Amino acid sequence: MTNNDILRRIRYTFDFNDSKMIAIFGLADYQVTREQISDWLKKDDDSAYQKCSDTQLAIFLNGLINDKRGKKEGPQPAPEQRLTNNTIFRKLKIALNLKAEDTLEIMTLANLRMSKHELSAFFRKPDHKHYRDCKDQILRKFLKGVQLKYRANI
Repeated sequence: MTNNDILRRIRYTFDFNDSKMIAIFGLADYQVTREQISDWLKKDDDSAYQKCSDTQLAIFLNGLINDKRGKKEGPQPAPEQRLTNNTIFRKLKIALNLKAEDTLEIMTLANLRMSKHELSAFFRKPDHKHYRDCKDQILRKFLKGVQLKYRANI
């Protein structure tokens, strides 16, 4: 799953227009143009398609957290240089202010059942013995569940 796919799915789920996308990047103190947004959202086979880097997606997710939860005092956290599915999952969970039960409910909407223990393994530190990598399929199901939960309310 590419960063561009994730950006596209979040935009669709919350019905963000270009101006809102630019504003979300702005909340994380990063300026983007409408053209950049447009190029990131294009399909892979389009000649104007541009790859959204890990850092750019991290900035967007930080901005989404600021948009949904309010901006914290002090300097913005430095965006990650390298994103994993676990980090993306964690940032989306924070942005949407989800508790474990809420996250499990969202996963159930996407026809994926898991226990609280399985879920918590995704949010542990990588060197923890019970840490588990979040595979593309899990992240895809989570994004699908978020879409089913939040897109219906728009």
